[in-house]
Amino acid sequence: MTFLTFPQIDPILFSLGPLHIRWYGLMYVLGFLASYYLVQKQIREQNFHRLEEQFENLNMVLIIAVVIGGRLGYVLFYNFSYYLAHPLEIPATWSGGMSFHGACLALVIGGWLFCRKKQVDFWQAADLYTATIPIGIGLGRIGNFINGELFGRATSLPWGMVFPDGGPLPRHPSQLYEALLEGLLLFVLLWIMRRRPWQHAKYWPHGSIFALFLFAYGCMRIFVENFREPDPQLGYFFGLFTMGQFLSGAMVISGFLVWKFRLHSHSARK
Repeated sequence: MTFLTFPQIDPILFSLGPLHIRWYGLMYVLGFLASYYLVQKQIREQNFHRLEEQFENLNMVLIIAVVIGGRLGYVLFYNFSYYLAHPLEIPATWSGGMSFHGACLALVIGGWLFCRKKQVDFWQAADLYTATIPIGIGLGRIGNFINGELFGRATSLPWGMVFPDGGPLPRHPSQLYEALLEGLLLFVLLWIMRRRPWQHAKYWPHGSIFALFLFAYGCMRIFVENFREPDPQLGYFFGLFTMGQFLSGAMVISGFLVWKFRLHSHSARK
């Protein structure tokens, strides 16, 4: 049977002396720039003056939160025993190892603390930013694909690929599945739903886009994890589900609870 050939793309885009610019790092930069532009666009469209005043400072806090949270999330959720024995390697993000769930948690905590201190509506800000996050997720998964990492489980399907570090068997290009689902499809969904009439939508108060993001991403990630190779140091929990599915399940529950909380708060003010 014929399978697709994995494209041998050099993970290093170009080098400047000892400095290497990687595709994966470029994807992060493009994701941040896309979010910057689209959040600013929404702020101007909806005249959120208080958020506009704090926009640059909030962006800096969130960028720092993504990097720190993503790294610590990987350390705690995926390889704690290793980093407990090698603590000096924790800051070495260039060696790989970032967790989306850790970055997401850090974004929420960092954003909430900043908004509380600067008297910015957290739910309003959360909706604007989460409507753009799937762009960065999709680009990041393309970066994973270029790196030949986080590949899928073995498959006999015609679009299976033999990854350089995945052994001789063809595997699902699960990074591309995630780029399409958690990236493109989720962005289209959130970008359309953000146009709901906030002031008159009984069931759609501020915070609803944030809740929808948590719920939808969690469902999509749980689905795609069925095709993705589990982390070798973790494997399956109880022989049934992966760490990614466990954490994504928590996101699904959190999304539903956030929506119910915001719905109750919105109704109580009327």
